[in-house]
Amino acid sequence: MADSKNFFLEFPTLPVELIRAFKKSTDAAYKGFSREYGDLIESFFNPLLKFLVFWEKLLVGTPWMIIIGVICVFAYYGTRSYKIVIGIILSFFFVGYMGMWQDMMESMGFIIVATIMSIGLGIPLGVWMAKSDRAQAIITPVLDFMQTLPPFVYLIPVVMLLGIGKIPGLISVIVYAIPPMIRLTNLGIREVDREILEAADSFGATSWQKLTQVQFPLALPTIFAGVNQTIMMALAMVIIASMIGVKGLGQEVLRAITNQYFTLGMLNGLAIVILAIVFDRISQAYGKRIQKHRSGDAI
Repeated sequence: MADSKNFFLEFPTLPVELIRAFKKSTDAAYKGFSREYGDLIESFFNPLLKFLVFWEKLLVGTPWMIIIGVICVFAYYGTRSYKIVIGIILSFFFVGYMGMWQDMMESMGFIIVATIMSIGLGIPLGVWMAKSDRAQAIITPVLDFMQTLPPFVYLIPVVMLLGIGKIPGLISVIVYAIPPMIRLTNLGIREVDREILEAADSFGATSWQKLTQVQFPLALPTIFAGVNQTIMMALAMVIIASMIGVKGLGQEVLRAITNQYFTLGMLNGLAIVILAIVFDRISQAYGKRIQKHRSGDAI
């Protein structure tokens, strides 16, 4: 009677020795894999590391006036708003006067590379999902897993395999930020009106021509929404990525948390917010502008 009562009160588990043996064997297998292939995988990611270092050096080494000027040109072309341009200038001057310019440029370079990689990988996967229901059925659960798994969990295998540094942080950010790019590319292409595709078929368009000249242009507003979400999610990972060696604003926030520096944390957090708002406004503006061009309302 007592045994049946315990059965309902305590969830049945495997023997502790069996669980411990499973954990040890899995850890040993992964450590063996990382020792055997770690150097090979690290050399595979060397071009990506060089690309990341190039962007960081470019942004850090470029005069601040040029950086602000280029961003303002992009902002004005997308928004046609002097208020947003003035807001960007004032915000960047605030960051510079507070001594956070270099950290901001390092973070910006990191976000740019993460976004480029997410777009470069996400759009082909999204197109594949849109063209194949089987691919969608396979990739969708993987995306669900990537979006729901806590970032700290997949930091563990990446750090064990590649150590502390920029590349492990970049990989972690891409894993976290790429799902919206894939999902919205898939959604945008699937939403293209069937009548338009039938018209393209009637003119003898090939599958490649339909994709590049019909589906992809019409899906661009939705794809730009994916770019926007990818940028925001990459920025959300800046502080977590700093825990494994990524320099920039996130590292300063982490230092503020460790040493309980309230002002340092608030200032660098505010700089991250400024960066997020700038990227958000510009990417949203381009998405809306493309939508207006599609409807014939662009100025």
